[in-house]
Amino acid sequence: MPKVTVLPHHEICPEGAEVELQAGENLCKALLEKGIKIEHACEMSKACTTCHVVVRKGFNSLDEMDDIEADLLDRAWGLEPDSRLSCQVMLDDEDLTIEVPKYTLNHAKENH
Repeated sequence: MPKVTVLPHHEICPEGAEVELQAGENLCKALLEKGIKIEHACEMSKACTTCHVVVRKGFNSLDEMDDIEADLLDRAWGLEPDSRLSCQVMLDDEDLTIEVPKYTLNHAKENH
């Protein structure tokens, strides 16, 4: 079971979190099921960048991103070489450490 460490984020996870997930699970969906309310404005259909995360540890264990994900990430706030859309990450057996960027480009965010 891979362990995913979510670094502290002022809104989504102020204290940070460490969760055990199943290999083969979708990262965004699994985090939501564990109560980590990562944004996902397009309902995980690979049409936005609100679920953008930076993989601080374990990036090389992930499948390579496709061209659509790469093109979308070009528009993400805080893009880094180890950025991914969490809705496109399928977990492997390796542990991950992720950071949710401070901002997203979600102009239609609820509850603000």
